[in-house]
Amino acid sequence: MNSDPHIGFALEIIQADILARHYRKMGHDVFFNTGTDEHGQKIYEKAKELEEDTQAYTDRLAKKFDALKPALNLSYNNFIRTTDEHHKEAAQEFWKRCLEVGDIYKKNYKVKYCVGCELEKTDSEIVDGKCSIHLDKELEIREEENYFFKFSKYQKKLLALYKKNPDFVVPESRFHEIKTFVEGGLDDFSISRLKAKMPWGVPVPDDPDQVMYVWFDALVNYISALGWPKNVDSFAKWWPGVQFAGKDNLRQQSAMWQAMLMSADLPPSRQIIIHGFITSGGIKMSKSLGNVVNPLDIVSKYGTDALRYYLSREITPFEDGDFTEERFREAYNANLANGLGNLVSRVVKMAENSEINLDKSDKDIKPDREIDVLAKFYEKEMENYNFKGAMDAIWKIIGLMDASIQQNQPFKKIKSENQAEVGEAKENIRFLLRDLWDISEMLEIFMPETSKKIKEALDKNKIESPLFLRLEKMEACPCDKDH
Repeated sequence: MNSDPHIGFALEIIQADILARHYRKMGHDVFFNTGTDEHGQKIYEKAKELEEDTQAYTDRLAKKFDALKPALNLSYNNFIRTTDEHHKEAAQEFWKRCLEVGDIYKKNYKVKYCVGCELEKTDSEIVDGKCSIHLDKELEIREEENYFFKFSKYQKKLLALYKKNPDFVVPESRFHEIKTFVEGGLDDFSISRLKAKMPWGVPVPDDPDQVMYVWFDALVNYISALGWPKNVDSFAKWWPGVQFAGKDNLRQQSAMWQAMLMSADLPPSRQIIIHGFITSGGIKMSKSLGNVVNPLDIVSKYGTDALRYYLSREITPFEDGDFTEERFREAYNANLANGLGNLVSRVVKMAENSEINLDKSDKDIKPDREIDVLAKFYEKEMENYNFKGAMDAIWKIIGLMDASIQQNQPFKKIKSENQAEVGEAKENIRFLLRDLWDISEMLEIFMPETSKKIKEALDKNKIESPLFLRLEKMEACPCDKDH
């Protein structure tokens, strides 16, 4: 957290929100935690650059991240900051437990360090003298005396964990990547910094000259958020949990953190879900290029559910995806305004004109219909965390309903003098209403407000205004510059 929230973070938090809503809808209790990692060199240097007190700087940024809750319609019930006192205490207790079993020791070292990743880098991870992930940052050569964690001790235990849990990391390609990394051998990693050089961190217990390395401190948030170590009952109820992270966090989440948990004699995570990066026009987003997208800007122009739609359907859940405002608007018009919005308006208007109301108790639907097959496919995709696949199933149902309306033309037959045609039209409209209700149910976890509006329209048998107004085509800027 060294800058304003960006659309990549919005992708991650919306994915987590979708899953939390899905589990709640299935009847489960859910503890949905998010928050801000506020220690480390990146934050310390940014605050210095702005000539701002570091705590004041993190206070200001944390408010911006927490402001995403209403803006993105998030349902998290806990927001943790790693500068919270109870988190600092938990991180220090975690340190002590690792120390007690002999997994922490002190030594001098020299390493190539990426400030962007806040990780040491091996030669295989360096391209043209720079980190392969942060090519815009120079690597630093660090030489000092720090504490180290015995990561090398946990190679066999990590591989055993992976073997026992064949879906521990999703997708499979990332799981293969981390298994290959661990099989190649593990180096102990530094878990502290000299306070004289970098004072912004959790104090190391019993050593006033050192502060904790940001990853050692930050990862503990998953359990400090549950009240660990003091609230035993809360910890036992909610841990282990599912974690969402970007592909640049794969090593930290699925190997370093799991080894740390083993050292502290705590259960490993349940599952790690890894997503890709969001590019802009195929180019990685960066502040220097000026192509970083603020999700709040998109929401203010197009609405919350439009952004939730794009990030859950137009971006693949596990690989890199692309975002440009032009692509966003094209998807908005084609799939929200012309697709879903138009269908809802047509069906509700037909029902209103025909005085046919939705009967939620009506179960008279053929079990072999293609729509019901797609509904089952939706459920399967949700089990696999394939949010795009689940949304694709919904839009295939929308397509089938549009085709049914065109083929059967109930809007015409309902006006026929032939009573058989009128009866057929009424049955078609009744099925369309029921299908629309089912769509609203499936959309509830992805686009909560849109789902609510559809249900309200069905209950009232009237739609007050279109769900999504069609957008006019963007005009090219006369200045001939990229924006």
